[in-house]
Amino acid sequence: MSAGAGSDTRAPKVATIPPGVPFLDALVLGLRSRFGSRPDSLTDATLLLPTRRAVLSLRDAFLRQSEGRPLLLPAMLPIGDVDEDELLLEGGDRLQLELPPAIAPLRRELLLMKLVQAAHRPEGGIDAVQAAPLARELAAFLDLMQREDVPLDRLQDLVPEAYAEHWQKTLTFLQVLAEPWRGLLAAEGAIDPVERRNRLIRARAAAWQASPPAGPVIVAGTTGSVPATADLLAVVASLPQGVVVLPGLDRALDADSWAALQEDHPQFGMRELLARLGLGREAVVDWLDASGPAPRPGRARLVQEALRPSETTEQWHDMAALPADAGEGLTRVDCAGEQQEALSIALAMRQALEVPGRTAALVTPDRGLARRVATELKRWQVEVDDSAGVPLAATPPAALLRLSAEAFAEEMAPIPLLALLKHPLALAARPPGRLRRLARLLDRKVLRGPRPAPGLRPLVEALGEVAHADREALLALLDELATRGRDFAEALAAPRVDLVALLEAHVALVEWLATDADGETQVWRGEAGEALGGFLNELLDAADGLPAVETAGYPAFLSGLMAGRAVRPRYGRHPRLSIWGPLEARLQQPDLLIMGGLNEGTWPAIAEVDAWLSRPMRAHLGLSAPERRIGLAAHDFVQAAAAPEVLLTRAEKVGSSPTVPSRWLLRLERVLSRAGLSQNRAGGDWPQWAELLQDAGEPRPVDPPACRPPVAARPRRLSVTRIEMWMRDPYAIYARYILDLDALEPIAADAGAADRGNAVHEALDRFVAAHPDDLPTNARAVLERFGEEAFGPLLDRPGVRAFWWPRFLRVADWFIANEAGHRESHTVLATEVTGKLELPGPAGSFVLTAKADRIDRLADGSLTIIDYKTGVLPGGKEIERGESPQLPLEAAIASSGGFAGVPAQPVAQLAYWKLSGGRRPAEIRAVQGDPMAAAEAARDGLIRLIAEFDNPGTPYRARPRPAAAPKFSDYDHLSRVKEWSAGGPGDW
Repeated sequence: MSAGAGSDTRAPKVATIPPGVPFLDALVLGLRSRFGSRPDSLTDATLLLPTRRAVLSLRDAFLRQSEGRPLLLPAMLPIGDVDEDELLLEGGDRLQLELPPAIAPLRRELLLMKLVQAAHRPEGGIDAVQAAPLARELAAFLDLMQREDVPLDRLQDLVPEAYAEHWQKTLTFLQVLAEPWRGLLAAEGAIDPVERRNRLIRARAAAWQASPPAGPVIVAGTTGSVPATADLLAVVASLPQGVVVLPGLDRALDADSWAALQEDHPQFGMRELLARLGLGREAVVDWLDASGPAPRPGRARLVQEALRPSETTEQWHDMAALPADAGEGLTRVDCAGEQQEALSIALAMRQALEVPGRTAALVTPDRGLARRVATELKRWQVEVDDSAGVPLAATPPAALLRLSAEAFAEEMAPIPLLALLKHPLALAARPPGRLRRLARLLDRKVLRGPRPAPGLRPLVEALGEVAHADREALLALLDELATRGRDFAEALAAPRVDLVALLEAHVALVEWLATDADGETQVWRGEAGEALGGFLNELLDAADGLPAVETAGYPAFLSGLMAGRAVRPRYGRHPRLSIWGPLEARLQQPDLLIMGGLNEGTWPAIAEVDAWLSRPMRAHLGLSAPERRIGLAAHDFVQAAAAPEVLLTRAEKVGSSPTVPSRWLLRLERVLSRAGLSQNRAGGDWPQWAELLQDAGEPRPVDPPACRPPVAARPRRLSVTRIEMWMRDPYAIYARYILDLDALEPIAADAGAADRGNAVHEALDRFVAAHPDDLPTNARAVLERFGEEAFGPLLDRPGVRAFWWPRFLRVADWFIANEAGHRESHTVLATEVTGKLELPGPAGSFVLTAKADRIDRLADGSLTIIDYKTGVLPGGKEIERGESPQLPLEAAIASSGGFAGVPAQPVAQLAYWKLSGGRRPAEIRAVQGDPMAAAEAARDGLIRLIAEFDNPGTPYRARPRPAAAPKFSDYDHLSRVKEWSAGGPGDW
């Protein structure tokens, strides 16, 4: 630095860089013009910027300005980063700098959780899962109070009776918070992070005021919205070589508007800062001289005019003409929905890459939109840097931690257990893929159907039907899981447990689960693994010495503690494309800046009152109004919208709900209209291109499947229950008996109709077979015993025991009562009896099989065939039309002597006994008409059906008659019925 530069006391104390000029590039140009362009001219200077990202971007700006030549940089720091040793060298008072350390965030959250639980104990208490989010909100409240320099003691000035009852309760809690929290902090030997930051910033200000630095000090890019920062700016502005560089001060705003500024205006913060500095706008000068990059006054005036205070918007009627180019480069893009907006933005960013060196960035507070855009860019193998990173809880290592907690907390319930075993990091000291193969075996062989009893032992007992080699492998896995997880399971079984002991047991389990065949643990690898390890180490330190916590809800509690933590990649992202939040975007200006999510409620967000204080309470305490956040967001909007090339995007619908454009878009539209300028809507091309990119052409309805397997592959044997399926949905017969595809039961399903029906049938069959003549004196107890044997292991499943068993007992009561009267006119001949009937067909004989639930004989020797139904009965019209031929076909078999042990006799009665066990436990419904005529008609119809499908050209269609189609089929998804059953293009 030249001597002249160091002694220039005429240098302005407050300067500004206008909107539309790249702030950091302009800052570097101004530094080099003021303090010399030699490589070492800035080594004595100190630059303070609002964020770490701004510091990194400023380094890039120096590199651009020097065109790659070596350059010694000044000291560049975020405003809040203060080195205590450096302060001592600058003249700080050691007594002032002997500050306690800042309390760790997790430790603070756990201590606040303890306070919250203590406060709720008189009302019955709340558990850790409920207390954790309240503790996070309480921490945010403490940060707010300290950031705005409002001591907790001031809460005593608020009178609870002056507010509504719910605010009174909140205020009472907050008033008793101050003393206990100070006591907890004193016991920890720590202070709150924001309080410590404020003290260090003020210590730096005091040190510089007492002993001004020898070199220049420049604070740039901040508006001093935090009181401690404003104090520092005041000191810097008073230093001999101190300069404050404001971003985008509007010096052209008329005096009336300047005086009328409210907290939701972008200039409000700078007006308050200038008042704090005792300066008027006329004292603020341009940071750049005429040799710097020329601003675009037309665009800046357009944006600043659009955000004029509401109190003076009547001046739009007499607004001075705007330059014709005010709207050039500013394009609005209205998209139909969220996905179209994301794809339109991705297309614009992808197009930017076609120009060498061109940069583009999306700026949005909408994290959902940011994730969608990042995902859409991957279709071109473009990995973009999202400044928000990936939530820690969504990373694979954290997911393994959470899934293991859920599996053990839910006592190995099927779905959490399978999710754990199928996780990519779950290896359990086995080669890759081995554990997932065992998980699939466990899935198919054990966990399908009703949920097993809790724990691992019922799973071991259910392995009996698994092949020997697979059974041994599964037994070994389950045994290891029980052994390795014993400490963790025992800790979770206790109502309360020491959190450190619980975490240590949990981490030991997770490390074993993530250990590969070579003994290496994979869970801590990579950026996500390191972030998870850091979180757990911090949590272990934070939990040390705290009282025991409730184990109920531990997985949710753990996930809640991870909330707000993100994993950010260190490298590997695209160098020319970025996704920023509004805070990260401050002071940065790419070649193409896209402002996304410009809907009211998203950008700006709704000015919501926090959970702790109402608006009158905030005003009484001296806290800023919620609208202050809108003012800061508005300042970000102005700075970004003044860039040379800007896309302003929004979605007209979010989900199925219509949206309202951001107030800033509406104001821009109004001002452009008043100025006689048309708004650039050329960005409408992007939604059209997005539609073209996703357009698959006109929908072409496909025909239903018409499978024509060789006649030799077609079934020659079916049961009477499958004949109805053959008539209504031939494709299901094709899938089941030709392709040999069996439907899997759902995981952890309630006992299905088939399970219940089989158990009821077996119990009644055993009872009737054991007592075909007279009922025993203890008939009800005997039938209940048979029911227990028939249900068997199903009764070990909680859902069956709680729901289906009581229904069976009601059926048993009805059955015993009905059976006494029924047997006065009927004699039991057979139960669960099998039979068959050979029928002719062009390709050879066809065997019809059946298993009749029950066949009785009447006094005249004729037969009654009874079918037990636990589900829905077929309608009379369906039986009459031959669409439900089960009982008529059984009558055809019986009349021909096809049932074993049942002599050939005419059938006089066909009846369904519906056994639901509901409010009406059962009912008997007889089939109307002549059973023998129905049997003959069913037999002839089946012969015609056999002949039709013996024709090689007859296809196995899916639902050939929609009106007669079954309500449910296991094979609908294979026939892709939803693709071809729509009425036409309008129904797609």
